[in-house]
Formats: sequence, C-alpha cells, structure tokens
Amino acid sequence: MLLVYGGLFLVLFCRFFYIQSTGEVKGYSLQAEAANKYARETVLAADRGRILDRNSNVIVEDTLSYRLIAVMSEEATKDKENPRHVVDPAETAKVLSQYIELDEEKIYEQLMVGVEKDRYQVEFGVAGRSISHEVKAAIEEHDLPGINFASEKKRYYPNGSFASHLIGYATKDEQKDGSYKTVGKMGLELTYNKELTGKNGKVEYESDRFGYLLSNSEKMIQPAQDGNDIYLTIDKTIQNFLDEAMTRVDKEYGAESMVAVVADPKTGEILAMSQRPTFDPDDRIGLETNWYNDVVENVLEPGSTMKTFTLAAAIETGNWDPNTPYQSGRYKLYDNVVSDYNEGRGWGTITFLQGIQRSSNTMIANLLEIMGGDTVIEYFDKFGFGHKTGINLPNEASGTIVSKQPFDRLTSAFGQNSTVTPIQLIQAMTAIANDGEMMQPYVIDKIVDPNTGKTVQNTEPKVKGNPISAETAKRVREILATTVTAEKGTAKPFQMDGYEVSGKTGTAQIPRKTGTGYLKGGHNYIYSFLGMAPADDPQLIMYVAVKKPQMSNSIPGSEPVSKIFNSVMQNSLKYLNIDPEDTAQVAMDKIPNVVGKSAEDIALELTNKGVKPVIIGEGGEIKEQYPKANLSIMKDSIVFLKTDGPSLLPSFKGWSLRNMLVYKALSQLPIEIVGEGFVESQSVSENTVITDSSPIVVKLKTPKDFLTSPQAAEEEQEEQLPQD
Repeated sequence: MLLVYGGLFLVLFCRFFYIQSTGEVKGYSLQAEAANKYARETVLAADRGRILDRNSNVIVEDTLSYRLIAVMSEEATKDKENPRHVVDPAETAKVLSQYIELDEEKIYEQLMVGVEKDRYQVEFGVAGRSISHEVKAAIEEHDLPGINFASEKKRYYPNGSFASHLIGYATKDEQKDGSYKTVGKMGLELTYNKELTGKNGKVEYESDRFGYLLSNSEKMIQPAQDGNDIYLTIDKTIQNFLDEAMTRVDKEYGAESMVAVVADPKTGEILAMSQRPTFDPDDRIGLETNWYNDVVENVLEPGSTMKTFTLAAAIETGNWDPNTPYQSGRYKLYDNVVSDYNEGRGWGTITFLQGIQRSSNTMIANLLEIMGGDTVIEYFDKFGFGHKTGINLPNEASGTIVSKQPFDRLTSAFGQNSTVTPIQLIQAMTAIANDGEMMQPYVIDKIVDPNTGKTVQNTEPKVKGNPISAETAKRVREILATTVTAEKGTAKPFQMDGYEVSGKTGTAQIPRKTGTGYLKGGHNYIYSFLGMAPADDPQLIMYVAVKKPQMSNSIPGSEPVSKIFNSVMQNSLKYLNIDPEDTAQVAMDKIPNVVGKSAEDIALELTNKGVKPVIIGEGGEIKEQYPKANLSIMKDSIVFLKTDGPSLLPSFKGWSLRNMLVYKALSQLPIEIVGEGFVESQSVSENTVITDSSPIVVKLKTPKDFLTSPQAAEEEQEEQLPQD
C-alpha cells in the first residue's frame, strides 16, 4: 500500500511540477484560459455627431434614453423574499402596456416565450427602446420584479419639424450580433451618415465570477470616438421665421404644397429652407406624402419668375429699351398663340417697361423678335439652368430647358414648358443681387471632429460664373423694383415698410396627370415670387412657391405667397441689423485696423462717424476688434473693441442675437442667452463691473413677440386714438 500510494503521489507531484513549469494542460495555456474566464469588457458608447446651425445652436444631437428588459430566469433570484425575475407575467404585461406602445396580449406572449424557451431575459423590440427618463421612473414606481432598464443613446430632434426634409432622420437598426446602431435614413442624416457615425470604445478588466473587479487587475481603456459635428449655413432664427410663416399660411389656405428658400446672395449660403407638407423626425408622421427635398430634388415650371433672366439677357446684349411700344393681348407665332394672363385682352399699346411690370407674356414675345430666341437660351445656360448647381446635398435634379423649336424658346422665355428647381432660381438670382457674380449655393458650412477640435471639411463661397455685368444687374434690380411700386405692378402685395423690394411674381400652370395639357380654372396654379431686399444692395434673396391654395377666386394668388415672403424677409432683415433708413448708405469707410491703439480714442473716432463702439474690458490698448479690419460697416452698427481687464457691462437692450453671440465670445463672460430675436431684458444692470463667474441671463424676443406683448398692444391702441 505504501508503494502504491507513494507511486500515485509521485505521479501527482510530477504532474503538478510539469503544469507549474510549462503552464499548459493538453496543449491549452492555463494563463490564457484564466484570462478568458475572468476577463470582462464593457462598451463605451460613442455619440453620433451633432448637427448645428451657423451660430452653433443644436439642431440634432444624441440624448440618453432607456431600453426595457424583462429577466425571466429564476437563476437571477438568490433571495426568494426579493425576486429578481418576472414572477407574474400577466400582471407585468398589464402594467407595461400602459407605458409602451405594445398591446398587453403581445407583451404577455413575449414574456411567455422567454419562459418556454428558458431564456435568461427578453426585450420588446422598438416598443421597448428609446424610453424617456419620465416613463422609466413611472414604470419603476410599480416595483415590478425582473423589470430592468439599460441606458442607451437616442437621436433627439428638439425643434420638431424644423427643416425636416433637409435634416432627415436616423433610427436604430439591429446588427447581426444583436446590437443596435443608429443609422441615417434620409436627408443629411443619410448623406453624411459616415461622418456622423462614431466609433465605440471599451473598458477591459478582470473580475471574479460575480463580476467584481479583482485586486491588482489592470483596467485597459480605449476611449470612444464621437462622430463628427456638422455645422450648417442655416440660421436657426431665420429658419424659425420661415417655418412659422409657412405653418400659418398652410393652416389658412390649405395649399397642396409649398416650398421656400432664403439665401445670402453675397456668399451663396442657404439661411433657411422649408416645405409643406412636412414631418416631425421623432415620429415621422406626415412623411408618407413626400420623401423628397423639393428645393433640390423636384422640378417645376417657374412661370413668370423666369422673365427676370430673359430681361437680364436683353439688357446685357443691348436689346432692351423700356420705352419701346408694343400691342399687348395676343401674339401669334406660326400656328401658336401666346396670350396675356387676362384672357388675352391685354392693355392696348403699352411700353416694354409697363409690360414687365404687368408680367406680360406678349411683351416677352415681342422682345424675342428683337434679340432672338437663341440668345435667351444661351443666357439661360450661363445662369445655370438645365445644370445641377452642385449644392452639397444629394439627388439634385437638373431640370430641362426646352429649346428645340422657336415656340419652345418663346415659352421657355416666360417660364412655361421648361422646368427648373428652386435652388437653381436662387443661384441665378445671386447674379442679379450680387452685381453679376453668380454664387454656388451651399448648406454645409464645416465639419468638425469633436474629439480633436479640428475642422475636417470647410466650405468656402464659390463664384460659379459672371453671366451679366454689374451694370446690367443693377438695371435689372431697378426695373424689378418697379413691379412692386408701379400702380399696375403685379408685385404690389410685396411692398414692405422700411425696405424696398425688387423681384418678380410667377403664375405657373400645372400639367395634368394624364400628361396632356394643363389644369384650368380656380387656383389650379403654382403662385410664386423670387425677390430680394433691400433693392439697391440686396442682403437676402428669397423664393416662395405655393401650389393650388384653397381660397376664393376673388383673392389674388399672390396673397398667400406675400404673407410668407413679407413676414420672413422683414423679420430677417431686422434680425440681421439691416437698418431700414440707411440701407442705401451701407457705404461708410471700411473699418481700419485698430488693434494696438487706444480704445478710448478709437471709440470717440467711431462715434463721430455714426458707429456705436462697445469696449470690452477696462480700456486701454485694443487687443482684438470685431468686425475685422477692412470690412464695410453700416451707420449705427456696433463695433466691439476688446481690451484687458474686467468688463463694464453695457446695456444690451435691443441687441440682436448675433451681436450677443459676438459679445459673449469676445468677453468670455458667463452669459446665458434665452430666446431669439432682440434683447428685452438682462439680469445684471448696465455699468456693473463683472469680476466673478455668476451667470448673466439675457432674454430675447422675436419682433412678433414684441408686437403681441401687452405693452405693445397698449402702444398700438394709443397710436390709433384720434389726434387733436
């Protein structure tokens, strides 16, 4: 027995010695097996990139939400007094059905599947995902055994239908490994899905069987890489002006569809873009009617807005004489007849200038006799019609300029038969507004890597061509301004207090669905306006089109269009500090380089020139200025002079949001800006020296809010009282 046990002990000792020395058993590394058994990995979820406006206001971002989990395995319960699994599926289903969009019966079935198939836990698909903190808290109050929540990221669209066909939406898609990933499905979310998608990180560590961190174990962290942030040229305030106006007109007139764009003609930046019907990216209700971004992806017949560019071609080629007389009413070309919009009655013999003011088709016909149809088509090509603009958005349509026959060239000249996109009209109009330089439209300002702060893509203004001279552009603006001011001008409804508007109305026929002929009668037209303001030096251009508004035949088709254009244009110009009284005098000397000079001396000099200086800091040597040197500034505009030392807080009353953002950036003060539009109040009085980090709350209101406030209403009533 001694020999037997001694031999066994010797064999065991040798085995232990072998394992100790080699670290292997049957070819497997014990160290690797142990690491595999006790190694744990936790995913660090990356944020999908944000989408922001030109002023860094968030339009889309990720926010925290929760996923509902029901633990079904009895193994999860160690103490029967405190069950950690679902013990009553029927009661659990009844409670959960009150909070998630799934029937009680479906929830119960899902729970029972988990029981029958011996699953540790079950989930509830889309209905159990993206649960808000409020809903989570409400469910937890019922203290349901086995009901747990896992936190996750949800795509959040805080502004509702804000530019929704531009922004698009993203949803969570289930991956092959059972995980979920946010994927863009439409709009910018789809087009820039790669740039917006982040890369998850992870934490690796060793733990015991219960998941507790082992002593002396090292944690290895691979940080998450958040997706890139996309900054748009869109201005949130102007976009809100546009969305509010379109919603109001949509409710009043019930049009079949509407589209509108606002742009900066100096750069080609798109400041606002909207359409109706629209949808909310959170629930996608309304999306089933139209997935297309109509500004870029759909074409339409432009109607008389096209006469803008026919007029420009005539002036540029020396074929325009405003005093040339012609017989209005009807014009015959071979077997085809062109009629003016008043059923061909016309207005007798009138001049070309009167013809453009009354939007006469027969005037265009007589004008083409002089300059030739080929010339018009040549200039349409120079203005970019029939070609994609190259805007940084997907699926852009190119439209078609029909020009094969003489009558085709004639109808194209006054906007019928040929098709264009709204974004093409905007691009072409930049040449009229920008002294002949045509700017390529764009909506992506820059793309920034938030992990490093570096700009990975930047868009600069691009000149697409010079279809006309500066002199021609100026004459077109002057002539189109008369369509608004002339007694018989078709654009009279587009007159605005304080600003001179220049532009052209359009009434386009709608082709029948059968493909033969056009709809007739009532308001079966697309009513539009392509305009700019101020007329002498346009700061904004805007296109609005309203299709088939529901209203009495006695109401002109321009009414709903003007209610959008006038409201948005006027509010936007005020928001941008374009002074109504001094728009013709944007012309003051360019601001010099004042860095390094005395703030007090420069402030006095600027005051004498009609400019409002604001000194940031305690004065002395100027360290930074805004606007930068050599930029033109208007009378009464604000110039910021940054110096060292604590700041004496100015009165912000009446300041625009843009000026507040500039002041905040230069001063580095803890200013909290609430609202949009213009400053109404500030929490810290003016002339206070700011030495601590206490927040300064500045409240803004839109022009509309000011007009509807009780004080404004009282002032309006006083103005209406009879005066002695």
